[in-house]
Amino acid sequence: MSVSIAKVYSAQLIGLHVEIVNVEVDISNGLHAFSIVGLGDRAVEEAKDRVAAAIKNSGYVSPKQKNQKVVVSLAPADIRKEGPSFDLSIALSYLKAAGEIDFDHDNKLFLGELSLEGSIQKISGVLPILCQLEKLGFTQAFIPKGNEREASLAKGINIYVVSSLVEIIAHLNRTSPLTSLEPRWEENMSYPAENTIDMHTIRGHELAKRGLEIAAAGAHNLIMYGPPGTGKTMLAHSFSSILPPLSYEQSVEVTGIHSAAQTLNDNLIVYPPFRAPHHTASYPAIVGGGAFPRPGEITLAHRGVLFLDEFPEFDRSVLEALRQPLEDRVITISRARGAVTFPAQCILMASMNPCPCGKGSGGGCTCPQHILEKYRRKLSGPIMDRLDIWLNVHKIDYEKMSQKETSAETSSQIRERVAHARARQKDRFNKFGIAKSFNSEMGAEDMERIISLNEDARKLLVASAKSMSLSGRAFHKIIKVAQTIADLKGTDEISEIDILEALQYRRKMGDENHVRRTVEENRSAIRHPQTGGGGDAGEEIRN
Repeated sequence: MSVSIAKVYSAQLIGLHVEIVNVEVDISNGLHAFSIVGLGDRAVEEAKDRVAAAIKNSGYVSPKQKNQKVVVSLAPADIRKEGPSFDLSIALSYLKAAGEIDFDHDNKLFLGELSLEGSIQKISGVLPILCQLEKLGFTQAFIPKGNEREASLAKGINIYVVSSLVEIIAHLNRTSPLTSLEPRWEENMSYPAENTIDMHTIRGHELAKRGLEIAAAGAHNLIMYGPPGTGKTMLAHSFSSILPPLSYEQSVEVTGIHSAAQTLNDNLIVYPPFRAPHHTASYPAIVGGGAFPRPGEITLAHRGVLFLDEFPEFDRSVLEALRQPLEDRVITISRARGAVTFPAQCILMASMNPCPCGKGSGGGCTCPQHILEKYRRKLSGPIMDRLDIWLNVHKIDYEKMSQKETSAETSSQIRERVAHARARQKDRFNKFGIAKSFNSEMGAEDMERIISLNEDARKLLVASAKSMSLSGRAFHKIIKVAQTIADLKGTDEISEIDILEALQYRRKMGDENHVRRTVEENRSAIRHPQTGGGGDAGEEIRN
């Protein structure tokens, strides 16, 4: 028996980055042996049994039925390989080395897990691999039929979906050619998104709804606080209904993340994701981690919403870990074997009760002082500073709850205004050559270049900042929220009324009266340009 060698290409995801893997098979004379080298995990090591059975049940001689030494090399050898996605490439490389089939392997990539009978099973992480292949010089990719729907988002490469080893061999031998997959992103678009609550079904809470609209328009982080049962969770779930759908590029990015994290079902992600982990979730579950770093909830919420209900009940280390990604919009997982960076551009939405018993100071709270202090200490100053909007969700009058709401705006109406405000922000950033999309992403340098404050608004802002002892971060956040309020109105310049409304959302538990006094003290100096100097800014906000 002559010495034979063959090579085909597969791929490995490292975080969300693609590493091309050369699958080489060498067959030589000798006693039977079948080994796989290249730092593979247990699933890779077990591939030799799946591949041998699949080859036998597809009509070829199994490598275990021959007296030969088979060495499979997965290169580069210094990168750890995991998962069963190399099965198909190992089988094809072996059959090519054995002289059973012959094909040109250049510019072709193979992904898939083999069953014992020779069918090709669905795997995870297909979409982010496909989206990067064109830049790596590949023109064709062969994937399992179970990954067909997510693969329909990829462009720039010919994709073939295969269901069995026999089918792909027939294509490579040109006896039964396959048809490449056509992109079908548009047919997945429809509204409303699943499991959302329309805004018009929520009674009252007009100020909270307004705060949610501002948060959606500018991608601002927010927190809702109030007694149990006042509608905080319902408001949070309605938030998704006022977010515009994802663009094609965003849908590809988000679907790819969920594919890599093995959380993708049969549906493509065309709406902003809404993630709501339980407060007992661990540190790695929220921020990501593992021996092979995988995305956490903050990455799975990329381009969408991360909702943390019962905010103070989360472990303090988890909350503190959110500080950096909320600012940088990315999160880096560092391990002994290296570091992986995941995207984390999401809106953090939190909710909490005023105290452990939920009644608050105005509702007959019975919590001991030390328990109350411990509860509030769970939220550090830096974390509170990163929340742009604070919404106090009060109890609703029972009479109002019993009446049918006829004048409330629907989610589609609010979503239209949000989309318009986002478009204004995008156009403004493009005009100044800034690669950002939302007001909340602006840095100090960006604000210096593009923010326009009239003199009265500037004086009000400075006076209020001094009175409220705001940090530099909080000072800038008020300007960002005010800019979003101006965008919702369709204006570029920030006015006094915009600053005044933004100040109302800088509330923290226990200091509402102080904020209210600050607004009242400055209200007499506020004159909205369109009212001729006589309008009451506070009344205008409430309306």
